[in-house]
Amino acid sequence: MSGPTLIPPCTGWKEDLPSPFDAPCLEPHLGTQTPNYQDDIVLEISRSAMAWRGVVSALALLFMISILVDLPWMIINTDLTDIESVLLPIIMYPIFSWSIIILFRADLAPPRDLPIRFNRARGKIYAYNFRHQWWNPFDKGKVVPVSYDWSQVRAERWSQNASLPNGGFIFKWGVTLSVVAPGTHNVIDRFPLVTMGASEHVWAYICTYMQEGPSALPPPGEPKDHNDVLWCEVALRLAPKVEWPAEMDLESRTAP
Repeated sequence: MSGPTLIPPCTGWKEDLPSPFDAPCLEPHLGTQTPNYQDDIVLEISRSAMAWRGVVSALALLFMISILVDLPWMIINTDLTDIESVLLPIIMYPIFSWSIIILFRADLAPPRDLPIRFNRARGKIYAYNFRHQWWNPFDKGKVVPVSYDWSQVRAERWSQNASLPNGGFIFKWGVTLSVVAPGTHNVIDRFPLVTMGASEHVWAYICTYMQEGPSALPPPGEPKDHNDVLWCEVALRLAPKVEWPAEMDLESRTAP
């Protein structure tokens, strides 16, 4: 296998996928997902900030309750003559509080969806990206919508192993979209296409759509409103709604 083409390659790089104008070498499909919307002009696919939205905030809530339950016992049993006994809660509780806020932020701050639109008529993509500093409990993050020419887009397959303290590990994989400066291999922007999903097949689906149109793909399902969530999806209901900038919203959905 040849090395990466892009400068720099994505973290965990494994393979450069076919260029936007090369014929896909895999079956085009979105796995268990269906497009948010698809017609002759635009394809919109959904992206999630994380899998199982709501689980992380539920764990954070349980963590917070357990700390509040233990706090009175800790205070009562603190030996004021023992410096170590006094310093332990002073050091540990700010760390616990920081961790809880980080977990809530990670689950509730990202928008309900992070869609990407691929406009055949204009030959452009529009990505609804979300940026935040995960380690900063005071950073609410912000939406950064971007638009690029389709000819600037490249796709890279990646995978990573992360070791856990208990001796286990987490295996993650996905496809990243990288945007290059025109006429170069120099990356000027990078954002995820899909994580832990159909991966390369999603890229094949998008390329087939952009090259041949929707007639070359299976009929899509009913259009989905990413802001319409079930009453029981508490984390999503508390998350910000998707609100494209008006000018970009119109441009991304229409022909020139």
